[in-house]
Amino acid sequence: MTTKPLRPFAIEPSMIRGAVEIERTPRGLTPHRLPRWARRQIPDRFMVQTSAESAGVRLSVRTAAETIEVDVQARRIADDADTPFPPSVYEITSGATVVASAKAVAGSRFVFTFERPSGDIVAGPDATVRFEGLGTGAERDLELWLPYHDHVELLGLRADAPVSPAHHNGGVWWLHHGSSISHGYRAATTTGTWPVVAALRAGARLTNLSFSGNAMLDPFTARTIRDTPADLITLKVGVNLVSGDVMRVRGFRPAVDGFLDTIRDGHPDTPIVFVSPIWCEPVESSAGPTIQDPTRDEEWSVAAGTEADTDDGKLSLRVIRAELASIVERRRGDGDRYLRYLDGLSLYGERDAAAMPLPDNLHPGPDVQRLIGERFADRVLAAYPDPPPNP
Repeated sequence: MTTKPLRPFAIEPSMIRGAVEIERTPRGLTPHRLPRWARRQIPDRFMVQTSAESAGVRLSVRTAAETIEVDVQARRIADDADTPFPPSVYEITSGATVVASAKAVAGSRFVFTFERPSGDIVAGPDATVRFEGLGTGAERDLELWLPYHDHVELLGLRADAPVSPAHHNGGVWWLHHGSSISHGYRAATTTGTWPVVAALRAGARLTNLSFSGNAMLDPFTARTIRDTPADLITLKVGVNLVSGDVMRVRGFRPAVDGFLDTIRDGHPDTPIVFVSPIWCEPVESSAGPTIQDPTRDEEWSVAAGTEADTDDGKLSLRVIRAELASIVERRRGDGDRYLRYLDGLSLYGERDAAAMPLPDNLHPGPDVQRLIGERFADRVLAAYPDPPPNP
């Protein structure tokens, strides 16, 4: 069997999907999920890295290539500068099917822990991701999904057949914002994160503006969503506000209204679905913040607050669900007929938790990520372009 030689092809900005801004660097292209002006307003080092990560970002190409190589400079968060990384997984899909995957270790690291939040960047080597056995003898559209937990600079592409930007074949243009659960934390791969599961199942075109630990109703996030094209917007907010204990009911109510008002400035008639938190036992009734259980060596989240704290205006997940439902009902009564509420417990509730518990008492494992994605596709995305019904 003769191996065809690989030739270089330009990575064009139009190939990159799922980013809101593409930076041309001296070496290549870096996709960003926040524009430069918003990145300058980021309030802490943890969000600097998590917002730079590639959740939902992919290369969409059309090719008949059998073999594709992509050179990358990747950066991943780490506790220290020396502990070896596990390899990151890059995947290629055709339609809804994963047709190839390859692994490469992120060469650079972002050194950060909440106890030592310096966020120092330790530079390291580039990597090459190689996919083989792709060809079917005819051109087809492929999507190469970047690792959701890595910041990736795209340096070069080689293939044994021409590579061009993929066609746009329809599908709702879906913009989602959420926390680490929507970012994908604890999923095995990017195509196993629930927004990608849902997008592939429903044939939607995803822009995932989820930032681990940072779904905080930030004004710069609302303005980014306002300025980003979308046919459907979904907002999954609540658990970070409780886990960080950053807000009380008095501040939460106008913050939600302000977040929505800003988005509506750019999307006056776009369907918006506000999704409340999924089941999370530690802070269902108790107020945050969440902390690590000091009696355990492994990650296990518990609430530092109590149920009685909610009487003083602190937030629990039950409080947030009731408040969100009330706010959406009021705004719909005031004329926003394109706004809907979805109870997060319909995606993962108490009964689900008994059968499929969260491995750290806070974040879904791969099984629950897939469950949420399938349910979301069937209960929300499948209803578009009709307004998604209330649960």
